Amino acid sequence: MLSTTAACGSDEGSTVTADVELTIATFNEFGYEDLLKQYQDTHPHVRITHRKTGKADDHHQTMFTKLASGSGLADVEAVEEGWINQVMAKSDQFNDLTKIGPSDVTAERWLQWKSDAASNRDGELIGYGTDIGPMAMCYRRDLFEDAGLPSDPDAVGELFATWESYFATGDRFVAKSGRAWFDSASQVFNAMVNQNKVGYYDRDDNLVVESNEAIKKDWDQVTAAVGGGQSAKLVAFGNEWNTAFKNAAFATKTCPSWMLGVIEAQSGPENEDKWAVTASFPGGAGNWGGSFLTVPKQSKHPKEAAELAAWLTAPEQQIKAFTAKGAFPSQNEALLSPALLNQTNPYFGNAKVGALFAEQANKVPAAQHKGPAAGQIQDKVFADALQAVESGVEVDEAWKQAVEGATKLAK
Repeated sequence: MLSTTAACGSDEGSTVTADVELTIATFNEFGYEDLLKQYQDTHPHVRITHRKTGKADDHHQTMFTKLASGSGLADVEAVEEGWINQVMAKSDQFNDLTKIGPSDVTAERWLQWKSDAASNRDGELIGYGTDIGPMAMCYRRDLFEDAGLPSDPDAVGELFATWESYFATGDRFVAKSGRAWFDSASQVFNAMVNQNKVGYYDRDDNLVVESNEAIKKDWDQVTAAVGGGQSAKLVAFGNEWNTAFKNAAFATKTCPSWMLGVIEAQSGPENEDKWAVTASFPGGAGNWGGSFLTVPKQSKHPKEAAELAAWLTAPEQQIKAFTAKGAFPSQNEALLSPALLNQTNPYFGNAKVGALFAEQANKVPAAQHKGPAAGQIQDKVFADALQAVESGVEVDEAWKQAVEGATKLAK
């Protein structure tokens, strides 16, 4: 049936006639603007409306509301890793992509820990992996030099070998410079928790915040560092946090691949080559961030939607998305591509960021089970509790606040 819709970019574009109208809903920056135009050019029977939301929270709240109502979802819905387990709990409302997607697109295309996170217990693949957030450490080369610390990316490796050495170096830095070592307690804590074999939930979706010794150890280390003056006490992604990059208010930044673009945008051209990035990350490998493309059963064109999602997550397109917005590829073939491995970043001293983050991605041993409310527990409960510590609340009282908040969310 022929129908009329606006071309990709729902608030502008000419009216065209197409056989299939598809909608795709994403959040933040996926780097899809040019790719969606390219797809339409090569698939003239398809027209795409892109619903793009600024905040991940807003996107997911809207998605789950529409899922519950039984209508209104896009043909392709993006899901961030912190919410994927809520989707998996309702996987009967999403299509199994192994059945409706292209036959040559299998789970083996992705890093195993990536595809595992979107596969349910019946072996159904609910989401095609988009990006990932392999961890590295970014730091201000000039501030290190001023504090008498080594500043070459290879030389700082020993400083970041473990979280113990990282925080010990932070004490030295604060004593020498009087500046903060890191931006925000919650940003460091999140990276540490994401490294653990077990996070806020066990694999049976039991909340284990209070009984998980690894989480309590992470909490104790971070809050001790706050007590030692290492935190700039900033709210991540807030206005003061943005400005702090320009003002050199802190020396190190936990740095998933997508953070490079944030640092460059907020630090500005005047700070080019003052930032460096190293593959050495405390505690070894870790992942923070990344998403999936799903096809809800509400879609009237599930086969065409799956074809679009498969194309967007193919190696070639993943590399283009990385170039456009820093969304690091999760496909095995993309991680071996010279087009990725040879990519450098002039802002970070021409660091070979493609090869660096590919190496980090391959070190991640397995996907941490996130559990139904893991995203909210991370972004709301523990972030608020750690901000309370940074504001002067007693550490034990803030821990109690975090446990109670997580328990309430998990009910």
